[in-house]
Amino acid sequence: MIPLFSPRPEPLIPIHGRDEGFPVARVFCVGRNYAAHAAEMGSSVDRDAPVWFTKTPAHLLPPGAPLPYPPGTADLHHEVELVLALGPGGRLWGFAVGLDMTRRDLQTAAKAEGKPWDSAKDWEGAAIVGPLAAGRPAPDAILSLAVNGKRRQRAPLAEMVHGIDDLLRHLAALWTPMRGSLIFTGTPAGVGPVRPGDRLEAHLDGAPPLAVTVADPSG
Repeated sequence: MIPLFSPRPEPLIPIHGRDEGFPVARVFCVGRNYAAHAAEMGSSVDRDAPVWFTKTPAHLLPPGAPLPYPPGTADLHHEVELVLALGPGGRLWGFAVGLDMTRRDLQTAAKAEGKPWDSAKDWEGAAIVGPLAAGRPAPDAILSLAVNGKRRQRAPLAEMVHGIDDLLRHLAALWTPMRGSLIFTGTPAGVGPVRPGDRLEAHLDGAPPLAVTVADPSG
């Protein structure tokens, strides 16, 4: 069968210290994985199983690009996260710091009506990932985010309700783990709004930093 049009190539995430890029085939995300964040959102954590959702790989923000303020929202929020990368055999290959951007007003409205909130989480640029480091992060690694030089989020990975191995186990129970998968592992407390012109700087011990500027939607 001949494709009607040329398929979109898989997006690549830079790998620290190497010329190769990491091809992304799937993007999984975990919600309510830090108790303090769940509380600030008026929710509770589920200690029996993670809350999963997905993003479209094509919606990853290209490395080094500004983030256009998205349409349809007046309340764009930052969520800094540990991102896991699965390699051959679906095994953990590396990690990075990332941003799960959220149209919070759309999410809040959808939740109130008991509707899915895909539009709040998945659009062009909604997933941002820094350069990958091989291996796994230290158990006591600190995750943090500053906006315009002022810290908004900070927590140790040890505060995750479901740790790395637990997440991988639950993922394998629902999907076939495959190389090229990313897992956004949830955000700590302190999420908040961003505006055009804001500069976001995300850090995770052991991973290269990530910086991105929010651009005006008009360009």
